[in-house]
Amino acid sequence: MEATLAKYVPPAAVTPLFQLIQTHQVHLKIVNERVTRHGDYRKRPDGSHQVTINATLNPYRFLVTLVHEIAHLVAFSQFGARIKPHGKEWKQTFQRLMLPYLRPEVFPQQLLPLLARHFKNPKASSDTDAPLALALKQFDPPNDKNYIFEIPMGGEFRLYNGKIFKRGNKRVKRYECLEIATGRIYLFNPNAEVEFLK
Repeated sequence: MEATLAKYVPPAAVTPLFQLIQTHQVHLKIVNERVTRHGDYRKRPDGSHQVTINATLNPYRFLVTLVHEIAHLVAFSQFGARIKPHGKEWKQTFQRLMLPYLRPEVFPQQLLPLLARHFKNPKASSDTDAPLALALKQFDPPNDKNYIFEIPMGGEFRLYNGKIFKRGNKRVKRYECLEIATGRIYLFNPNAEVEFLK
């Protein structure tokens, strides 16, 4: 397991992560990319704990996602199953579990201030923290995708599922986008990755 982890996370994080996984008896499953999520946690019918993470994540996003999912397990174990999935108990647990990794031995210097700010009040997904998501994206392999906020007003883009949209106005945080085929309006996070149809 330690050798497997070493392929996916920064070297300085391997041993403490391995210990965290062992302590909480996590069954870690690394899978091919799922477009809608980076990872998830579920308690299996036999009572064991499974965390599933996308194999395609860069080492820093993989680490943040893995600790995020283990924080669900720990928070549910400590506070019971009735807590909100991303409520204050989970936030406190995530902050506590992530703290040992917020060091220059683990993360590049340019990510540390953004991570420190993010972990003052962690969100349900690091993707909704636009500055952090952008900074983490720099470590992804290059792709031909654009963020929604980079698409010009009225510009058209395609989603992974083939649906085509036209970018509209920005609301408070998200963009209104018109689905061409149905005329329905959908809201998109500014840093959702899409294919710009130039």
